[in-house]
Amino acid sequence: MLPSSVKIVEVGPRDGLQNEQQVLPLAAKLQLIDELANAGLKYIEAGSFVSPKWVPQMANSHELFQQLNKQSGVIYSALTPNMHGLQSALTAKVDEVAIFGAASESFSMRNINCSIAESLLRFEPVIEYAIANGLKVRGYVSCVLGCPYEGEISPQKVLQVTQQMLAMGCYEISLGDTVGVGTPLKTAKLLDTLLQHIAVDKLAAHFHDTYGQALANILIALQHGIGVIDSSVAGLGGCPYAKGAAGNVATEDVVYMLNGMDIVTGIDLPALVSAGQNIMLRLGRTSQSKVAQAMSVVKQ
Repeated sequence: MLPSSVKIVEVGPRDGLQNEQQVLPLAAKLQLIDELANAGLKYIEAGSFVSPKWVPQMANSHELFQQLNKQSGVIYSALTPNMHGLQSALTAKVDEVAIFGAASESFSMRNINCSIAESLLRFEPVIEYAIANGLKVRGYVSCVLGCPYEGEISPQKVLQVTQQMLAMGCYEISLGDTVGVGTPLKTAKLLDTLLQHIAVDKLAAHFHDTYGQALANILIALQHGIGVIDSSVAGLGGCPYAKGAAGNVATEDVVYMLNGMDIVTGIDLPALVSAGQNIMLRLGRTSQSKVAQAMSVVKQ
């Protein structure tokens, strides 16, 4: 049963930009976020409170949140991997926070320098403190369909981590195909396993498009009743710890597909395409979105 409407979680300003070598000025990020909100996006992952040593692009997240032109009805979230990051997010007055774990031990060690079990122990006080201060917490699980170091990942492992994060207080878990190796059959098997134990409204889909499978995988997620899709404007992104991983699926391409399926998103596609083209112009590259490329050709 397909959902009648879908919430798009726009991760471009954080997950998308964090992997860019060119550090953008604050004004460019603020403009992007403003244009995304104007296009109708209601959930924007705007920044990340992590060490600037490891992610220089996110160094000015505190200033960004303080200078945001917040629009009514739009949630502006931030990634907060530890208590220090959460404290910074609280002073910056973010609307919501997110934490990230992994279904792969090797990826967890490379990404956050600890085992899965240790990472969950670290997150527990962060989640508790965030909730105590009135913030909802969203969780990410990386490498749900494959790992650059371990290869195949068992759906049971994904289930275990997802259940633990939900039990700790996350209201929703975003299932990340971090290296983009998933296929429709693997996606279906994973969701079949998870949905035997977890309510569908607790899950979101987060696909990278390394092998061009993201939209096909999203269709499988929709057919399983998933109503929240993460995507990145212009296909920005990648993973600094997963060599060769392409960007997130482009928001423009997801919206075009959903429009064609009569699934409501509330997003103005031409305005979204324009936002993507503007940020890519800043980066000196062309949009990775097939829809944006096609629409620019039609305009000419």
